[in-house]
Amino acid sequence: MARWCTARRRRAGAGDGRPSVPVRLAAVSAVLGVTAVLPGGAALAAGTQGGYTFADDARRIDGASGTAGAALLEPGTAYRGSLPRNGTVHYRLELDAASDTYVSVTAVPRAGDEVTAADGIRMSVRDADGASCSLDSATFGAARSPRPVTAWGVREISSGGTRCQEAGTYYVTVERARPQDSPPDAWDLELTAVTEPPPARTGATRAPEAWDSASPEPLTGEPERRAGGSGFARAVPVGQGAWRDDIRPGQTLFYKVPVDWGRQVHAAAEVDGTDGGSGYATAALRLALHNPVRGEVVDAARGYTGRPATASLAPVPPVAYANRYATGDQVAGMRFAGDYYLVVHLAEQVAEDFGPGPFALTLRVRLGGTVEGAPEYRGESVPDGVFEVSATDRWAAPQGDADGRGGDSAMTALAVGGIGTGTALLAGLGVWTAVARRRSV
Repeated sequence: MARWCTARRRRAGAGDGRPSVPVRLAAVSAVLGVTAVLPGGAALAAGTQGGYTFADDARRIDGASGTAGAALLEPGTAYRGSLPRNGTVHYRLELDAASDTYVSVTAVPRAGDEVTAADGIRMSVRDADGASCSLDSATFGAARSPRPVTAWGVREISSGGTRCQEAGTYYVTVERARPQDSPPDAWDLELTAVTEPPPARTGATRAPEAWDSASPEPLTGEPERRAGGSGFARAVPVGQGAWRDDIRPGQTLFYKVPVDWGRQVHAAAEVDGTDGGSGYATAALRLALHNPVRGEVVDAARGYTGRPATASLAPVPPVAYANRYATGDQVAGMRFAGDYYLVVHLAEQVAEDFGPGPFALTLRVRLGGTVEGAPEYRGESVPDGVFEVSATDRWAAPQGDADGRGGDSAMTALAVGGIGTGTALLAGLGVWTAVARRRSV
């Protein structure tokens, strides 16, 4: 617990927090290899080229220059704000005395911004007296490539806690990490807040001391085409397998992997070589793993010389509630089940020596461990179901053919069952709409 009361310096290299009906329909469209056309003429594809895509239902919010007049962040709602070069913006939380609360802030610089390795954002969660509950920062790192950077904070309830334990008003602050070196234009922000209820029963209060930290053998087999998304709200679901896409310098791709209690996720990103150009781009290929509340767990980066390069994540432990009691991010971040995000970035500087691309990208995902029972919570999370893997989540995340396994069984059933693509999409939309209506009653 104490780690949240000191600043963490990471090595840099929507709505209810779950996909809306349109986003889920887009995921199904990606699986079936089509584009879904929705009412109102809005066409959603599995991924987009270029910049970051915010949640469709993100509310506009203005950060205050001080705590007075700070706008309220409601858990389960996505917000879109702005961060000036100088000054700190403040937001407000109203919290109970039982739930853990997680806040994420994603800052999106403009393409072509000249940034430094130490530039980025700092955020904090503080109580009404200004005492720090958590501090975090996220920087652009050695590549000095403008990309979405995400910091996260928590107000955590613990039996031995002496700070940030009471119900009441709390504040989230966000600022540039090095405003003196930062581009002059304002950056867009995406903010989310999630609450986790307390467990119904007291369990282990120490993180597991032993877990399989060996790197598994890489997946083999021909990768399948799977276009990445352009933001957390547009992250494209994938399961175990090898996935193929194209990436351009300066682009960031988002994927999400449903990871259940007891499961362990491994991932690596590979970019192909090129015949043209020469040089060296520092930390050009970056892969990061984010947990269901968008907190970064681990990252890896590799330089690029025009030859194939691979960025492999260090092993992380199986998902377990007790992981939160660890002091290191690679363990503590794996504290709950749900959708984990794999975020791939190719540095803008690659274009200077090797051209605009696109470059062939392969993402390899392996899931280990055995599914375990979920902890019994005393209440519901906000948004509902964010810390679980549903049947729909599993259905939307296809399994690849790597290592000789067959493709996703649900997709195969659709393919051989004689169901037309349009009928399948409409049926899926009908099911999700019905579920959404039941939840809103």
